[in-house]
Parts: sequence; structure tokens; C-alpha cells
Amino acid sequence: MRTKTLLLTAVLGVAGVAATTAQAQSVYSLNAVGYVNLSLGAGFTMIANPLNNTTNDLNTILTNVPTGTIIYTFDPVAQAYSATTFRLGAWHNTDVVLNPGQGAFISIPAGTNAVVTFVGNVPQGTFTKTIPVGFSIQSYPIPVSVSPTNSILGLNPTGGDVFYQFVNATQTYTAHTFRSGSLHNTDYVPAVGEAFFYLATAPITWTTTFSVN
Repeated sequence: MRTKTLLLTAVLGVAGVAATTAQAQSVYSLNAVGYVNLSLGAGFTMIANPLNNTTNDLNTILTNVPTGTIIYTFDPVAQAYSATTFRLGAWHNTDVVLNPGQGAFISIPAGTNAVVTFVGNVPQGTFTKTIPVGFSIQSYPIPVSVSPTNSILGLNPTGGDVFYQFVNATQTYTAHTFRSGSLHNTDYVPAVGEAFFYLATAPITWTTTFSVN
């Protein structure tokens, strides 16, 4: 999965230029907006929505995919998947939401590839969620590409917890175990827009505080 990220920060006194209009307009805002392109090959990839919209349902944030594309979300309580398919220009299940910090499998039809684009506001502020015991799909609640143990994330794994990275090219997992206070494979750095399976040995409260300023 190749990722291209552009975060366009529009803060008080900074002008934002609309590239699709003939005349540039100044925009004054405290928000930071941008887009993230994900280049996806055929088969399964774990993805995350790194930006925020008023609503993050699939028919708002993820419509530039081939017909026949499938999204699989995972219920950590039931330890089971639910699927929805993109056909006739829309997602079949209109209730599926993919907020920053969540994740899912996307299945691109054989013989095709896709570049999906997420557009929205950069999440800012304090975010708190609980990672339950067992398997769950997780992603960073902010659009950064750093090691899972980087202090910017505020994630404190328990010894024995495992990050499972899914590799599109091989359609297999690579396991990264946290033990003795550090990550066993220290080179693991999820890309912006990449989700992962997390195996928690105990519940974790994950609190992240982030600002672009």
C-alpha cells in the first residue's frame, strides 16, 4: 500500500487556495484540512480513515472504488466480520461508519487496483478509547506515521500484546510483539491510512492529544 498525504493547514491569517476555481479565495479557519491517497492492489488490505467529516459513513468518505469492492468490519465482542459491497455507485449497507481510530479490511476485485482518497479535517484535541481484550481492528486516531510506541500516540501496550500487520503483496500477517517494555520488531511503522489487528492481553485505555499548531 502506497500512501500520499497532504495536510493543508488553514489557520488565522493564512490563505487557502482552491485549485479548481479560476480565482483564488482566502479562507480563514482554525481547522486543518487535507487529503490522503491510498494506492491499493487487488485482494485484501487493511485501511483506516485518517481524517474526519461531519459523518464518516462509507457513502460519504469512500466512493471512489471499483464496483465489487467489499469492506469487512470486525466486531471485537462477537469476534466476527460483517461485509458490505460497493455496487451501482453506492455501498449496500448504508450504516457502516469508519471514524478515525477505527479500521477495516477492503477487498479490491481481482485484476484491478484502486487509488482511494480520504478528504476531511485533521482530528485535533483529546481522544480516548478502550481497546478490549482479544482481537480488534485498530488504527491511529491522528494522521501520523510513527512507531506504535512513540509517545505522541499515548498508547501503552501490555506485555504480550501483539500488533498484526497485514501485507497486501503476500496476503499474510506479520506479527509484532510488545515485551520487556518495547516492540520486538522496532521497524514496524504503520502508514497513514493503515489499520492493524491488535491482540490485547488486558483492556487498554488509549488517550491521544494532538494539535497541528
